[in-house]
Amino acid sequence: MSNFSPLSNSIFPPVVKNLLIINGILFLATYVFGNSLGIDISQHLALYSFNSPDFRIWQLITHLFMHGDISHIFGNMLALWMFGAALENLWGSKRFLNYYILTGIGAAIFHLGVRTVELNHTANKLETYVSSPSVSHFRDYITDNVAERYQPEFEKLLLTWEANPQSIEIKNNSVAYAQQLYQADLNTPTIGASGAVFGILLAFGLLFPNVMIYVYFFFPIKAKYFVMLYGVFELYNGFANNPGDNVAHFAHLGGMLIGFILLKIWKIKRPDNYF
Repeated sequence: MSNFSPLSNSIFPPVVKNLLIINGILFLATYVFGNSLGIDISQHLALYSFNSPDFRIWQLITHLFMHGDISHIFGNMLALWMFGAALENLWGSKRFLNYYILTGIGAAIFHLGVRTVELNHTANKLETYVSSPSVSHFRDYITDNVAERYQPEFEKLLLTWEANPQSIEIKNNSVAYAQQLYQADLNTPTIGASGAVFGILLAFGLLFPNVMIYVYFFFPIKAKYFVMLYGVFELYNGFANNPGDNVAHFAHLGGMLIGFILLKIWKIKRPDNYF
């Protein structure tokens, strides 16, 4: 499709500008409502797993406007502005907004699909452990399933159990710890615009492959290589699935995949005036 209604080369085209404003407002609102009124708006707007009782269908979109801390929102909004402005100027606001929302939703669904598989796998391992708890099984469970930030508490219980291997109370506590960890994992939401941002990054790399990107504002690399390396990095970390890794790598990959599909469906080609 060639009817893009392109804009002039605006530094802050309207959709990018309004996305920055909305994200900023909700970021501030998260702290204001949380600190002043004790209301956690992320409980309603963040993206919960399909398995979680807190999942709501609108979270497929609203999670795109929620961020955890200043570095999280700064990184996403900087990338949205740097790469998104060029795409909106090229495509026009309507096409760019459709692309942003569709890649964000697609990334969320892709992420939730992977999360469902992971949670089902963890639930099966939990069921196996609960059916036959022992010191050695608990040690293995900690190694395979417990994030680094929780390990000291689990290892303290393990050491106590190793010193008292016949203790029924400690055995029951180990089961309770494992179940609490699963519930915490089940009800941990995903937030951030990263899925849509990675879709934008993919489109930028394909449409402007030889534009130089300065990583950390210093190291130059062509956009096409930057996208390829970032994709490989996300794929590796996604399959590594380290217990302490709280980054939604498959959401990033999902955003890139949906972005690639949309570019093909819409038959968007590289602009003639770029090399």
